Amino acid sequence: MSKKLVKSGLIVSSMTLVSRIMGLVRDIVIAHLVGAGASADVFLLANKIPNFLRRLFAEGAFAQAFVPVLVEYKEHHPDDVRLLLSRVAGTLGIIVSMITLVGVIGSPIIAALFANGWFVAHLDGAPAGAKFEMASLLLKWTFPYLWFISFVAFAGSILNTMERFAVSAFTPVFLNIIIISFAIWICPDMDHPEIGLAMSVFVGGLVQFVFQIPFLWRIGFLVKPSWAWHDAGVMKIRKLMIPALFGVSVSQINLLLDTVIASYLITGSISWLYYADRLMEFPLGVFGIAIATVILPTLSTKHTKAKTASFSQTMDWGVRSVCALGLPAMVGLILLAKPTLMVLFMRGAFSEYDVAQSSMSLVAYMLGLLNFMLIKIFATGFYSRQDTKSPVKYGIVAMVCNMVFNLIFAYFLGYVGLALATSLSALVNMVLLYRGLVQSGAYQASRETWIFLSKAIVCVLLMASVVAWLNPDEVRWLAMSSLKRLSWLLGLIAIGALVYVLSFILLKGHKAILRPIKS
Repeated sequence: MSKKLVKSGLIVSSMTLVSRIMGLVRDIVIAHLVGAGASADVFLLANKIPNFLRRLFAEGAFAQAFVPVLVEYKEHHPDDVRLLLSRVAGTLGIIVSMITLVGVIGSPIIAALFANGWFVAHLDGAPAGAKFEMASLLLKWTFPYLWFISFVAFAGSILNTMERFAVSAFTPVFLNIIIISFAIWICPDMDHPEIGLAMSVFVGGLVQFVFQIPFLWRIGFLVKPSWAWHDAGVMKIRKLMIPALFGVSVSQINLLLDTVIASYLITGSISWLYYADRLMEFPLGVFGIAIATVILPTLSTKHTKAKTASFSQTMDWGVRSVCALGLPAMVGLILLAKPTLMVLFMRGAFSEYDVAQSSMSLVAYMLGLLNFMLIKIFATGFYSRQDTKSPVKYGIVAMVCNMVFNLIFAYFLGYVGLALATSLSALVNMVLLYRGLVQSGAYQASRETWIFLSKAIVCVLLMASVVAWLNPDEVRWLAMSSLKRLSWLLGLIAIGALVYVLSFILLKGHKAILRPIKS
């Protein structure tokens, strides 16, 4: 079983890697086009709001509630699967359509809610109200993305349950291609390039939606939507989704709270946090989210069949996998924060000053990377058992902690304090989730997993020592040409990875991941 999970994990991770690489290219192009100034702040805000709702109605709460029910129907009521899909598609479609319409019409109100600091401050000599007006305009283009991506997530959940992981993992590539294309060929000729970027989000969502339709048709699950609010399956998903909405929204509310506070800080704060967050999201998506995506259907099946031992072993596999991949990624990006930002973004409108500012928030975010990954795994343990209430309780505690941390750290550290507060609240959330699993008797990390973690830490410390020793100082990095800077960065990453992998194999850490899981 573990080899099957490894194979599925590699498929999702490799497809997600392609998507994340394209996402980095997209961010590089955007940084070159609009830098980290007012235009960037406005577009990133307009793009963040529908993405916040996407996490709720798409791959977040919806997927976590829908997949366990779909697995249950697949195992016990296979003849009713198509009917369930039809009714879920129709019910979800009407709800999301209404929300999207309200979002487009009420874009000025939404912009005012999430960037109220732009009303009261005058930054860079220009009235902040101009940023608000542009944000409300851009939201009319970006908000419909919610409708498209909700159905993309619906289709992706079906395909993942049927073990067609590659399609949904690759789909985000199309959004990145569209945005890159607009940023290179259309936006530079516009008086306000941020408007072109907002238009590209709309087009990208449409392309993603259309792409998945043939794959659903091929497996026989392209159904005609029908409204069925009181259907038993829909009601079960609804019952699971409502608390999950609060659980998933915790981290998203934290990020939006960061945005609200950042709107009161100096221009560029939203952008510096965004570029740092994007780099953190790279390993989180490639490793953490990919592994959680793979184990959710498996854990749901184990729970449905009451296979407690296999459930715990699958959880152990997920924890070990994210630790093995997340620890070196976390330490590596902390050590190479400035060089990475220089190589990726320091060109065009993105200056050396922006690199220095973004690097501080990147280090603060990366301190919480492993906790973010473990949250994905531990929360999946609850969702697979159709328990969506417990993560909500823990998430609310973490959210309150984040608010307190925000107010304290933002006063002393500005936007860097916001990133640090996010990382600390992730630690609180992770600890509470793990404690909840232990107390419920669902899962407790085995002795072998703790030994595995100690081996991974030793390997990471060895890797960090070598990379830190070889890493040039900031003056030398700045003096390098772009090509030489890229070569040095890739070389350090390759050496660090080689040291880590060889020491990991020497300590036989890989055997704990490849060992079969009992069916």
